[in-house]
Amino acid sequence: MKRTLLALTLLAALPFAASAAEGVSYNYVEGGYIGTNGDNADADGWTVGGSAAIAENFHLFGSYDAQEGDDFTFGGVGFDGPEVDHWRAGVGYNHQITPKVDLLTRVAYEKYDVDFDGFDSSEDGYSVEAGVRGAMTPNLEGYALAGYEDAENYDGDFYGRVGAQVKFNQTWGITGDVKFADGDTQYFVGPRISF
Repeated sequence: MKRTLLALTLLAALPFAASAAEGVSYNYVEGGYIGTNGDNADADGWTVGGSAAIAENFHLFGSYDAQEGDDFTFGGVGFDGPEVDHWRAGVGYNHQITPKVDLLTRVAYEKYDVDFDGFDSSEDGYSVEAGVRGAMTPNLEGYALAGYEDAENYDGDFYGRVGAQVKFNQTWGITGDVKFADGDTQYFVGPRISF
């Protein structure tokens, strides 16, 4: 009876026993330049973010970015470009599917604060994404994700995200990310510290 109970317990825990793929860390901080090219406007600024593993297959992540849009003229009157602050916080699940590749799923709370020439607005929303992340070589890691985001006063939209990290050593690297959404392309590049 005890052996059967032990076997059933181990069998039930099997899907959760895998750790991160070899060469992939979910413990890091990063920062750098962020920009958005849109159908109606362009913006750029800076961002900081990170991730922390809380169990073998789960991690918390978050980021903050501040972007300012281009100034423009309308009807002979000059306007300052909009300033957008964006917070993102969520939880992710990673499951090793090969020794060097993880299946990755994430869900996040999203918040946008917009200041446009004295008019302030705030928007709460969420995003979900899924894809793969893996180590292609000891010094090169990459990922590809498909996602969906929605907010209170914003129609939901599907997007794709691809990124890579070139590692100089176990701690330091340069990372880049491109997000393709309907009418917008957002890109990021900057240093990453993994631990």
